[in-house]
Amino acid sequence: MPRPSPLAQSVPPSGIRRIFELAQTLDDVIALSVGEPEVAVAPHVLAAGADAWEQDVTNYTANSGIAPLRAALAAKLASFNGYTGGADHVHVTAGGSQALHLAMTLTLSPGDEILIPDPGYSTFAMAPRLVGAVPVPYTLTVADAFVPDVDRLDSLVTERTRVLLVNSPSNPLGVVYPPEVVDALVAFARRHDLWIISDEVYEYLTFGLPFTSVLAAAPERTVGVFSLSKTYALTGARIGYLVTPPPLTPLFGPANEAIVSCVNAPAQYAALAAVTGPQDAVEAARATYAANLAAARELLDARGIPYLRSDGAFYLWIDVSHASGGDVSSWAERFLVAERVAVAPGSASISLCLNMVPSGERRNSIAAFLDTPCVSNVFASEMSAALRALKSFDTKPSLMSVPRINDGLGVGNQLFFLRAAPSP
Repeated sequence: MPRPSPLAQSVPPSGIRRIFELAQTLDDVIALSVGEPEVAVAPHVLAAGADAWEQDVTNYTANSGIAPLRAALAAKLASFNGYTGGADHVHVTAGGSQALHLAMTLTLSPGDEILIPDPGYSTFAMAPRLVGAVPVPYTLTVADAFVPDVDRLDSLVTERTRVLLVNSPSNPLGVVYPPEVVDALVAFARRHDLWIISDEVYEYLTFGLPFTSVLAAAPERTVGVFSLSKTYALTGARIGYLVTPPPLTPLFGPANEAIVSCVNAPAQYAALAAVTGPQDAVEAARATYAANLAAARELLDARGIPYLRSDGAFYLWIDVSHASGGDVSSWAERFLVAERVAVAPGSASISLCLNMVPSGERRNSIAAFLDTPCVSNVFASEMSAALRALKSFDTKPSLMSVPRINDGLGVGNQLFFLRAAPSP
């Protein structure tokens, strides 16, 4: 009997997906485990995609995407991120996930090591294994305000280290790296002659702190990973993009041809409308996420449950080490079955996602809660219900604990997703 690929078998399952799929089998679940915006897609974006379908714009495109979209993305990168490399280095991908996979495909060989943040997005630990590489976590701690410590990074470098992965704003912590941290990370990568993969998916979602692009700081060695999923609520359209430094640019076309050839044309035209059209919906969503975050903090403070203050993205990192007994995955499953609240498990904590549309019903995320500048009764009641359930599972909240990777998934100690979005 043929044997499955050892590389495929080495990829650990996602604990977040396990909770998500279990929740699908239950009724009346408050789902706070998946970062799925429920804000309505802007009408001009929908119209552009629909028009492409109606006009039968369904042929293959270039491997790197349609020229107008690449040019628009290059213009956005220049104006917002400070990257001026031009459209030749911008490639349209099937979401940020494919961009991340291709970034690793272009920079890693079997046996190579990639430094990944811990806590971090679970795919950071999963994707390297598909190319035979080894994810090496660098721990982010409370003492360091959950930003990377360069001395600790230095201690992890070996002769096999090839890539440093950086994620700011962070999923799941919501930490935004200040310019001095970005400069230190770039200096570290140059000192050890490493590629940098910079996940800048949440670039637009910062609250009070400015976003600093690693791509712009080190364009000669940085592979930029971007997505339109969160910014424009286009998760199912699967539109992202990759920005490559000159040595990697000619390698993208053949690599993408071997995987998907190109992203479907109607989605690319919808993306073009999103990037070049009015940005009101983006600003409204950011304001709503910030309001949701403030409301969630108030509820958590009232219940004495410790959490990490978020400056970006739409996640809230909550410590449940006092309740989980050291096994958050099992605790999260019990919590879901008993209380009908789905959360993203880490190794000693959980995560809430704050990105949804207000509604009188329970929705598939905590994003169904804020509507106006005031906290709606729906938000208050739904969030309170979730936190009452959380509180019932414990009585003695502990201090924020130092995060660790859970089962190699790169999802750390305390996580809750709180997602919300403005009304159409």
